[in-house]
Amino acid sequence: MNAVILAVLLMLGLSISRVPVVAAIVVSAIAAGLSSGMDLQATINSFEAGIGSGASTALSYAMLGAFAAAMAQSGIPQFLATKFLGASAGAGKWMLFFALGIAAVMSQNVIPIHIAFIPLVVPALLGMMTKLHIDRRAVACVMSFGLVTTYMILPVGFGGIYINEILLANIELAGLMVDGVNIFEAMWLPALGMCLGLLFALLVSYRDPRSYQFSNEHHTTQAADTISLKPLLVGALAVILAFTVQLYTSSMIIGALSGFAIFSLSGVLNWRAVDDTFIQGMRLMANIGFIMIAAAGFANVIQDTGEVTTLVDATANFVGGSAALGALLMLVVGLFVTMGIGSSFSTVPIIATLFVPLSLELGLSPLAIVALVGTAGALGDAGSPASDTTLGPTAGLNVDGQHDHIRDTVIPTFLHYNIPLLVFGWLAAMVLSA
Repeated sequence: MNAVILAVLLMLGLSISRVPVVAAIVVSAIAAGLSSGMDLQATINSFEAGIGSGASTALSYAMLGAFAAAMAQSGIPQFLATKFLGASAGAGKWMLFFALGIAAVMSQNVIPIHIAFIPLVVPALLGMMTKLHIDRRAVACVMSFGLVTTYMILPVGFGGIYINEILLANIELAGLMVDGVNIFEAMWLPALGMCLGLLFALLVSYRDPRSYQFSNEHHTTQAADTISLKPLLVGALAVILAFTVQLYTSSMIIGALSGFAIFSLSGVLNWRAVDDTFIQGMRLMANIGFIMIAAAGFANVIQDTGEVTTLVDATANFVGGSAALGALLMLVVGLFVTMGIGSSFSTVPIIATLFVPLSLELGLSPLAIVALVGTAGALGDAGSPASDTTLGPTAGLNVDGQHDHIRDTVIPTFLHYNIPLLVFGWLAAMVLSA
């Protein structure tokens, strides 16, 4: 079996079997290396060489956790939660879905902070979700939808990076000129698949109430009516400063540290409690950070095996001259590669050099090729245990230990987004080549 397929299936199987995700990633990386012909030491060296690229992201999450712990004492998230609670249960639920969906969309372009907003906002809303019996799997689907669909179709912010600097640029490097290609025309069908997946999740799969234990983590929401003006003002200043510094320095670490400093110096946090708050916040994000570090090592091993090229070559030999079968299998390959690497931004440069020549040989049009590669890159971003699109929602929703990463984020987003993307991505390739 191809090492990429073996590693991804093993990682998913172990994770679903309740093996810790970090352990599942390490074991799967070793299996990928050994099955590809690398010896054990070479596999370990490759894994260790890759984990360094995940350290910055892990530290960013730790700092965001500290900032989130301080933010929980400012009163801003709790104040918003009381507004939701003032509405009826049904209205409050849909107001929450809309607010978090818009926040996820804006995090990709208007205020390009990606998943940084999640640990700052979501934990303080858990009490409100518990009172309204909202199924957190639906919330995970809402946030993942905003994070993925936005960069697929809107060439602004992270979408501009994905579409212009990664997708179109790498397709041109692979030998196909795409000047004048309308990205909306190429990607609207895959984006429609994402929309239908979201609607199915909210209206069918997770529409029923779900009960959670009301834990001590929710106490701040209950006390929202006692919050004074000073913490609210300091919190607002901290958020503005953190986002401004992050945008200016392109560093989530420095931005979060700046926001935490405002809380500390303003007196909102008791000076003697600053260290405890900082450590508590970092502890909230520790598991996510270690998963990202391990995922970076896993991705490096996958690339060093050389099995991605082998997988695509095998696909080309299998399809013969069938454009329909070729497009479908390329999407499936993209799904496996992205789920293994955990990032669509990192996947496209790998698959574009392999998919573009195959697509041209099959007679697909430039628009169809853009749709195919763009969808293949996004496939697996939602639904991968190692993707920040799934790790981000889990980081916010599992603060009280009642939201399982695999069962409550990974599997729901995989089912509701990857399946529609496969169908509508293939449909786009066929329609645009007709």
